[in-house]
Amino acid sequence: MLRSYFKIAFRNLLKNKGYTFINIAGLAAGMGVALLIGLWIWDELTFNRNHKNYDRIAQVWQHNLYNGEKRSQVSNPYVMAEEIRNNYGSDFKYVIQSSWNFGRILTVGERKFNKSGMYWEPEVIDMFSIKLLRGDPEQALKDPYSIVLSESVAKAYFDDADPIGQTMRINNKNDVKVTGVYEDMPHNSKFRDMSFIMPWDLYIIENEWIKTMTNPWGSNFTQTWAMLAENADMELVSVKIVDVKLNKVDEGGRNYKPEVFLHPMSKWRLYSDFKNGQNVGGRIEFVWMFGIIGVFVLLLACINFMNLSTARSEKRAKEVGIRKSIGSMRAQLINQFFSESIVVAILAFIFSLGLVYLALPAFNDVAGKKLTLLWNSPTFWLIGLAFSLITGILAGSYPALYLSSFQPVKVLKGTFRVGRLASLPRKVLVVLQFTVSVILIIGTIVVFRQIEFAKDRPIGYERNGLINIYLQTPDIHNHFEAVRNELKSQGAILEMTEAGSPTTQVWNSNGGFNWTGKDPALAVDFPNNGVSHEFGKTVGWKFKEGRDFSREFASDSNAFVINEAAAKFLALENPIGETLTWNDRPYKIIGIIEDMIIESPYEPVRASLWHIDRNDNANLVILKLNPEMSSHDALEKIKTIFTHYSPESPFSYEFVDIEYARKFSDEERVGKLASFFAILAVFISCLGIFGLASFVAEQRTKEIGVRKVMGASVVNLWGMLSKDFLILVIISLVFAMPFAWYVMHNWLQKYQYRSDIAWWIFVAAGVGSITLTLLTVSYQSIKAAMANPVNSLRSE
Repeated sequence: MLRSYFKIAFRNLLKNKGYTFINIAGLAAGMGVALLIGLWIWDELTFNRNHKNYDRIAQVWQHNLYNGEKRSQVSNPYVMAEEIRNNYGSDFKYVIQSSWNFGRILTVGERKFNKSGMYWEPEVIDMFSIKLLRGDPEQALKDPYSIVLSESVAKAYFDDADPIGQTMRINNKNDVKVTGVYEDMPHNSKFRDMSFIMPWDLYIIENEWIKTMTNPWGSNFTQTWAMLAENADMELVSVKIVDVKLNKVDEGGRNYKPEVFLHPMSKWRLYSDFKNGQNVGGRIEFVWMFGIIGVFVLLLACINFMNLSTARSEKRAKEVGIRKSIGSMRAQLINQFFSESIVVAILAFIFSLGLVYLALPAFNDVAGKKLTLLWNSPTFWLIGLAFSLITGILAGSYPALYLSSFQPVKVLKGTFRVGRLASLPRKVLVVLQFTVSVILIIGTIVVFRQIEFAKDRPIGYERNGLINIYLQTPDIHNHFEAVRNELKSQGAILEMTEAGSPTTQVWNSNGGFNWTGKDPALAVDFPNNGVSHEFGKTVGWKFKEGRDFSREFASDSNAFVINEAAAKFLALENPIGETLTWNDRPYKIIGIIEDMIIESPYEPVRASLWHIDRNDNANLVILKLNPEMSSHDALEKIKTIFTHYSPESPFSYEFVDIEYARKFSDEERVGKLASFFAILAVFISCLGIFGLASFVAEQRTKEIGVRKVMGASVVNLWGMLSKDFLILVIISLVFAMPFAWYVMHNWLQKYQYRSDIAWWIFVAAGVGSITLTLLTVSYQSIKAAMANPVNSLRSE
């Protein structure tokens, strides 16, 4: 019986090749979208799952009251790990600390590259189940002067030779021995960019100031990681350690009201956003959004199948009547129609695999992923088969129930007519299709408009022609004036400066500030960048009041330039000339600049300060290229001079405008993916409209012939055939527009600096939808209207 079902199903599909193509093409596109989104969601949900202790690992975070606002941060005092180990040891297997992911120059002979890695305590290998391909995991990080390399980095330096015991030079300063090689981290891991691991003890040796700190709880510069004991509960332990810092800080530190808590590894990727001390989600919003889009795009494709199957009901009515008259049960007919839809779904799934294979490189590029089809995985094929069956059943459910309900007596007597109400479900489904498509179109336009709105926001400095060169050795700092003068004399740059932080990130913030009228209980924390005197001229910041730093004034070594947000926060009547004390040292405010967009372009600018660096803490130099010289020639001159003064450092740089553009990467990625899915949704909807228009034109052939004989013009007939579809699209616009406004209005609320939802967006979406519908329907309408009426009326 099953064989018969599928045999008849294939015959029907081959008999109606045009409709079969439309059904398979629509379902293949819909299933392809669902597959791509499914792979993307799976990659997100399995982030960091490569670690065996996934459910027991957490990162130690803290909430602090900064400037009257509760903020959450991942950085901790370096004594945090030891304090938790000593006082809550029974709740944890490991509590360790690490540095941030730093860039270091690794040199072996003539091979020298700038690689990023971290300093860790020895337990990191077992805690994060790092797979060592070479070396002893128990001893790999015991020696302070050791290093463990990723597999790819080891190959870059030593080719296929055994690297164990080989010596590497770090930042042209310390020699370390390779004690291990670990398997590269997968792309969907937090540590995918970690190229090496060095001992925490070496970090302490390199930063001698750490041991001399008089207030170790007052500075946050490390990361703390924890792995719970076997039977410990994450939430209960998190509550236990809440006051671990509060109990250690001095009276001034208590004003920040620190609250320590555990952030589980399961939430690192998808639930990383905090607001006022509460976890408010994060990338999980994208997972839900794309999941819903995938379901709806697949539903659009299933609707096409339903509509075309039920529209052709009169052509299959006699088949149903004959089958019922010779004894077929309704259940058997339902099985027959389901078999047809499942065959179509399986064929569509096969074609969708081809589409996904072709689309994956471009999709990965847009999504920032490394997704692949799991051809060799039995689980993948089982899921694919189940996916095809579910899609086939979903698409075939309504046609199977509808077609199997025909009464054989009416069909065989010739009195069966589908009636006007029979087309009502099809019309509802078409409205649903275009409602979803229009919502996606409006949403995509709003996303891109929000991105452009933020890009057009004044950033407070001139980023064009600025480049950052990050310093790993002190060579350039020690010869700063010589390098600057040579570059200027050769016409390569207009100006050059040193800085502790780039103009696109905050690397340092401080408390301990006081000023006239400040509430003693107010705990403050300001981004605070130590720079050289040329900083303002280099970046082109814009003064509202006061002046820039100048070497002519020795007092500028104890001066601040502040931004507008800081001037407003300090609430001083005339800030210029006022004194701001920092750790009891007086600084005079000499200038107020326009707010610079350093952090998120969607958020308000924080109160920020700049001062002259007296402690040799420069982390980078910023150069303003000379616009009268080509960038290529300027960079060649810069490379020559930098290499002369720092021969052991590989020359690398980054354009500031490119770094700034990365701030929009998440939103641009969402916009591009949404536009891709919106285009496919519209394509699927138009494909269904095309099929329905073809059927309607075929069904009304004689009517068109009679009207043409009676004098109807091609335009009249085109309008008659297009009108019904146009009405359906207009109805869909009525439903889609308010819903799209509601969804996108709520989405925009998460941005404090946001665009409005302009009226023209809805007009553009409406006009575009109507135009596409008319273009899609017009081919069949005009073709039917221009047909010779003699051919259609000959049988009459």
